[in-house]
Amino acid sequence: MAPRKNAKGLSPAPSTPARRPSSVASSPEKPPGPLSITISPEEREVIKVNNYNVSELKNACDDALKRYLSRPVLFKQIHLHTDVRLALGWAGVFTAAATGLYGWKIDFEKSKPGVWVGFILYLVLTSLQTLYSYFVEGDTIFVGRRKTFSKRIITERITISSRTLSASSSKLSLKPSPTNSPSYSLSINYVQSTSGGKSLLAKGRTHEAKEYSAFFDEKGVMAQEVFERWIGELVEAVMEGKGA
Repeated sequence: MAPRKNAKGLSPAPSTPARRPSSVASSPEKPPGPLSITISPEEREVIKVNNYNVSELKNACDDALKRYLSRPVLFKQIHLHTDVRLALGWAGVFTAAATGLYGWKIDFEKSKPGVWVGFILYLVLTSLQTLYSYFVEGDTIFVGRRKTFSKRIITERITISSRTLSASSSKLSLKPSPTNSPSYSLSINYVQSTSGGKSLLAKGRTHEAKEYSAFFDEKGVMAQEVFERWIGELVEAVMEGKGA
């Protein structure tokens, strides 16, 4: 049937349904997670350690974690703990050097009070450095922060601690294997906030451990892709509030 014409003899234009606003455009952009980062083999350096040295295994994992999460699109590493320890350490060194120079320049009897003050100050600074490392820094290996803009400034802060869990004594043998290898244990805390930290948007926490043998082969070469995938899955889970 032909369409009706109006008074002027023109056919009306066909009506088109109104478009609905896209929900994707209106929703805030999700900050990129570690698993969205692609690392080419050329960017990697071979990491090889002694499988029988637990300290080397842990240090290699700690360094790999920091390199992975401190990439430009992820988190900016905060070096507060390192800066405090260095400041206290250098303050102790300068105090000891100044005290020694003062005692060498001034007569022994006259320099006694000043030397005692310098000695006590050196002990205080050294003690503060030790106490800070043990009680404040603890097992923390990475503190990162990221700011993203999506209608408002969103700040993310992640804190990661690591330690080694020894294998069960009943499973110890001379050769490391998946059944007797010590484990790399991680604790991850994540906070997302806005308005300068006044408004909490999300937070998460998780704890996970995995054997070192899952990341290193028999020759001590690190499987960096496997390690980074594990780290990425843990971090993204805690960002989405799925952590334990």
